[in-house]
Amino acid sequence: MGSERVHVICFGNELHGDDGFGPAVHACLAAAPLPAHVRLLRADIAGLAAIGCFEGCQRAIVVDALRGFGPAGSLHALEPADFAADAARAEAPAGFHGAGLGALLQLLPAALDRLPQIRLIGVEAARVAPFSPGLSASVAARVGDAAAHIREAWQ
Repeated sequence: MGSERVHVICFGNELHGDDGFGPAVHACLAAAPLPAHVRLLRADIAGLAAIGCFEGCQRAIVVDALRGFGPAGSLHALEPADFAADAARAEAPAGFHGAGLGALLQLLPAALDRLPQIRLIGVEAARVAPFSPGLSASVAARVGDAAAHIREAWQ
């Protein structure tokens, strides 16, 4: 498995509380050398512009904060089907500008010639608030766990 190209794609906005989970995991993973077959990417709030992050890999590990999957701080490994449809419905009231990870995951099969195997690693957010940087204690406590899970997955 170590020869498969793996992209770790971290989404989120570190200025919006627990939405900064993805960037925090990115920083944790970037603090140590990466295997040659792994590419670490920050997609932040790129939305549909992040399609290119999924190109040129056999596997993509997506990191983001979640809502509605369990108690605050709970860590989840999900398939896109477990997440995309509900997330896209939640994003829909905001129109095209609200197109987030759910809409992106639903669009990928039509946008890419070859779809990588995708796995979502997420933490249940406790607090998402605009212009409130910093993770809640329950989410911050899971950053290292998520990074360890991702390191295991790219072996």
